Amino acid sequence: MPLPVINKSHEIYDSIDYIKNILSSMDDGRISVSPYDTAWVSFIRDFQGRNIPQFPSSIEWISNNQLTDGSWGDEHYFLAYDRLLNTLACVVALRYWNVHGDKSDRGISFIKDNISKLGDASPEHMTCGFEVVFPALLKRAKDLNIDGIPYDAPVIQHIFDVRDRKMKRVPKELLHEVPTCLLHNLEGLGDLKSLGKLEWPKILKLQTPKGSFITSPAATCYAITETNDQDCIDFIQYVVQKFNGGAPTVYPVDIYARLWAVDRLERLGISRFFEPEIKNCLDHVYSFWTEKGVFSARNSEFCDIDDTSMGIRLLRLHGYNITPNALRIFKNGDEFTCYVGQGFESPSPIFNLYRASQVLFPGETILEEAKQFSYNFLKQRVDKNELLDKWLISKHLPSEIKCGLEIPWYASLPRLEARFYIENYGADDIWIGKSLYRMPEINEERYLELGKLDYNRCQAQHQMEWNHMQQWYEHSNLEEFGVSKKEFLLAFFVASSSVFEQERYGERIAWILRSKGLNYRRNYKTNKAENGKSRIFSHTLVLTSSSGYSYTKVHRLIAILLETLQESTTHALDRIGVDVSNLLLDLWGAWLKKLTGEGDDEIEQVELIVGTLNICGGHISPKDDKLSHDEYRTLCRLSNKICHQLAEFENRNKKVNDVEWTTSEIDKDMQLLLKLVLHPNSSCNLSKDVKQTFFVVVRAFYYKAYFATEQIDSHISKVLFEKVV
Repeated sequence: MPLPVINKSHEIYDSIDYIKNILSSMDDGRISVSPYDTAWVSFIRDFQGRNIPQFPSSIEWISNNQLTDGSWGDEHYFLAYDRLLNTLACVVALRYWNVHGDKSDRGISFIKDNISKLGDASPEHMTCGFEVVFPALLKRAKDLNIDGIPYDAPVIQHIFDVRDRKMKRVPKELLHEVPTCLLHNLEGLGDLKSLGKLEWPKILKLQTPKGSFITSPAATCYAITETNDQDCIDFIQYVVQKFNGGAPTVYPVDIYARLWAVDRLERLGISRFFEPEIKNCLDHVYSFWTEKGVFSARNSEFCDIDDTSMGIRLLRLHGYNITPNALRIFKNGDEFTCYVGQGFESPSPIFNLYRASQVLFPGETILEEAKQFSYNFLKQRVDKNELLDKWLISKHLPSEIKCGLEIPWYASLPRLEARFYIENYGADDIWIGKSLYRMPEINEERYLELGKLDYNRCQAQHQMEWNHMQQWYEHSNLEEFGVSKKEFLLAFFVASSSVFEQERYGERIAWILRSKGLNYRRNYKTNKAENGKSRIFSHTLVLTSSSGYSYTKVHRLIAILLETLQESTTHALDRIGVDVSNLLLDLWGAWLKKLTGEGDDEIEQVELIVGTLNICGGHISPKDDKLSHDEYRTLCRLSNKICHQLAEFENRNKKVNDVEWTTSEIDKDMQLLLKLVLHPNSSCNLSKDVKQTFFVVVRAFYYKAYFATEQIDSHISKVLFEKVV
């Protein structure tokens, strides 16, 4: 009797529709407004020569967004660098146009009362280019004779000293020849004696196609005040119109928004609801991929390791023809850096490099080097508890990194990954640019809400199935066949954590049937049958092994097998509308034949599970001959080999992580399997779904061979029986 499927609630449908709308309307990306960059927009004077701002709406935005304490910045998170930079910029803007004196006075009071907090602020969270752009703003304030600002405070002098030391190391020609992070802070460079006079004809050649300087509105506004360049003007007009007078700290963010949104949906286990939208997002990213990788915005000559690593990982996982060669640009000696010229590293981009490095194909030395470096870097940071990040403020990042190191990608299971990521999801994450910013398409509460709803719904389904499976276990007296209740639970956990979707119950029970507990390898004689389900009953065998199994007992075991296969075929018929009973009976009959020594075909455990999942999932139909394709046979042989190797670890009571991963033969074979599964091959006759089933199954075997019993027990408890809240 098929089990009922717990239906989607209205909440789930509403969340799916809401998120579909977000993904379908990304455009250039959504991002919060930066008071600092908005102030720079307000500095642009009327293009007709009148003594008024060209963009009065920017002044209006500043006036309307002062916080109750007199400052400007992120209302819900206080970071001294962010608040003081934003507040000083807005004060200078209001005094520059001599408007809203009361608001500028309150801003000055805030600066005076809080300037000392810069001395206590963590350097790891210093906003981008603060030591360059803050002194430039102070000079503007002095030039406007703004009183009340503590220009001579020791902490300010320290900032000037840091700036001077930094700029002495910067070659002047670098600024004028290639796009570097210096362009992003262009508004802070104009009065620096160490750089000399800026050569604008050269600098203007380094603009992005949209007219900005590395997507920075502030830097672009400064270029307008110096050059009146039309491309710069067009960019700022576009931004101001888009943000109703305001300006974000970077724009556009179309690449970043799409990559991170897709990553979050996948890690929360809900990407299956958005396959067309995800494909559109990744098509967009792939269309702008370059030999240098990508940046947060399209068509950028300046690229970074964070976006590039995420792009390599997601594009490769979705079957795009992508190589990791762009990572070579970010390699300096034995280390990797976020972007060319950076002198320090931060955990979040290196964590994304680590995640990308696990999706490597054979012979990809750059990814092997990236894996070695990123793992060692992150492990050292974890051991020292030094996980504050330069680019991201997230209370969950340390746990996310620790979890990523403890559960490598090969050794994870889809439901396990979703469970841990739901617990580590940062709906309140804040990004660090020149000012703090938030990205609604990434820190989206509804992603987490849907992830929890779907997880709990699937878990409830699995619990109902487990109750049914326990009854079946007792009714069939599987303990008599050497299957312990604990082994049975492990088999159920692995199957339900790998093919977790509610409607795939038939696939789960078939997987469980061929679990380790039912891996009976005996010596048999064949007792032929002529009718009925002869493909199975022809192997109802007389045991001659030392187990003492009687004919009746073996007959009961085959009957259990048939009963379970019938349940799987019934579910398949309901789900895909195709009768797959003959295909399943042929597959299982061939496997039984192999056990008796009669068959010549290599039908082994992995192949049996993969074939069953693909048949029940509708990926292989009665009219197909996929099971005999060369590509399919190659995948079968490699998967069987890997799982035999993994079984050897279990037989010797060892774990995969007891072996150095860089030299492990298993991991080399896993790389080859991954390439066969993911690499686009126009000559391959197998669908993506058929190929990926191999990796799903082998990954489950890897999981069991990687973790100790007590860790697995903990995972079972958390994934199957603890509801997320």
